[in-house]
Amino acid sequence: MRIIGGALGGRRFYPPAKGWPTRPTTDVAKEGLYNILQGRIEFSEVRFLDLFGGTGSHSFEMVSRGCTDVTYVDNYKPCCEFVHKTATELKIAEFIRIICKEVFRYCATHPGIFDYIFAGPPYGLKGLDTIPAIIFEKKMLAADGIFVLEHNPNHDFSSDPRFSEIRKYGETHFSFFG
Repeated sequence: MRIIGGALGGRRFYPPAKGWPTRPTTDVAKEGLYNILQGRIEFSEVRFLDLFGGTGSHSFEMVSRGCTDVTYVDNYKPCCEFVHKTATELKIAEFIRIICKEVFRYCATHPGIFDYIFAGPPYGLKGLDTIPAIIFEKKMLAADGIFVLEHNPNHDFSSDPRFSEIRKYGETHFSFFG
């Protein structure tokens, strides 16, 4: 895996993902997403929430691009440990708050307001379709914020009143809400 852009652009990291319950966003899809975001947010000024953070790819990408307020949430302890280790090696640990907790429980505690929220849940996750409603019911997104949900073609969020657009990269779909 690699960091696409920013100060750490091109740096590679190697999660020991064999047997992990993760599905990292492909480099092509991630690059497409960040090309879109680059014109919409000022990375150095946002509070970022990375739900179902897995290998930490999105958290590392955000810090590389200047974000200094990242909250990473995942319930798989080896992922949390890997993200901590990698952030320390990259000398960016001070910018990433690592929370090893089940995402729905984390959201239930109303953890704060974020300018950009990314959720990359397992595609077969029970309750995946409820994630947008939870984000908005708990008022986790800033008024002018962006929420992006990664999913496969089996999900359609276009009827959600907060849905704004979808971007497709093969089987990887990003639904934007705001």
